[in-house]
Amino acid sequence: MAGHSHWAGIKHKKGKADKQRSKLFSKLSREITVAAKLGIPDTNMNPRLRSAVQAAKEANMPKDNIDRAIKKSQGGDEANFESVVYEGFGPLGTGIIVDVLTDNKNRSISNVRSIFEKNGCSLGSAGSVSHQFEICGLIRVKKENCRENEIFELSTNNGANDFKVEEDFYEIFTEKNNLHLLQIELEKNYEVSFSGIIYYPKNTIKVDKAGFEKIANFIETLEDDDDVQKVYSNFEVDQKILEELSFW
Repeated sequence: MAGHSHWAGIKHKKGKADKQRSKLFSKLSREITVAAKLGIPDTNMNPRLRSAVQAAKEANMPKDNIDRAIKKSQGGDEANFESVVYEGFGPLGTGIIVDVLTDNKNRSISNVRSIFEKNGCSLGSAGSVSHQFEICGLIRVKKENCRENEIFELSTNNGANDFKVEEDFYEIFTEKNNLHLLQIELEKNYEVSFSGIIYYPKNTIKVDKAGFEKIANFIETLEDDDDVQKVYSNFEVDQKILEELSFW
């Protein structure tokens, strides 16, 4: 288990402190508003919005907040946000992909570059790291009330190309263009806790306890920036190390 999948699982267990909840909700609201503005403000017709709302629900974001974010997309006076992807080399030479949603690219690139440099890392040019990752769709389904053989069969019959078993959930991978259709089929019988397009590492760099702590702190610093939506990496760490650090 590595990269985005691994880090997402760690954060799922670690949780968010109350003081970070406001910032998290702000980022989720931004993604919902942009997704609704770029498409139809209907989760059944807009895959990106469907994924954004799902993420908000999983984070226990109040329904009123979600509804306000969608309604905000129909106004004409809010800032125009755009998606930008930055690539670089993190601690121990790990590949880092930073997914940003911003209304000021100059501010964002300056902030991201500063974080890299302060941590002894380097921001790269387009393509310097992304070739180490595959862009694909990921759906995470909670294990509760699920039979592995049944969900595996349903997934593979509807375009899934990989299936991983984690502690609390199943991870189902598919081509990005098939994500929405597969999610619809899974939601007929199962509880989907995450659905989205991710960067998944083709190969991983195994790190020890000290290395993982450096990478985790670096990623958390990046994610603390208001414009950063997601961070992906190609590190891999043993389960025993996570247990020692009380992440599980």
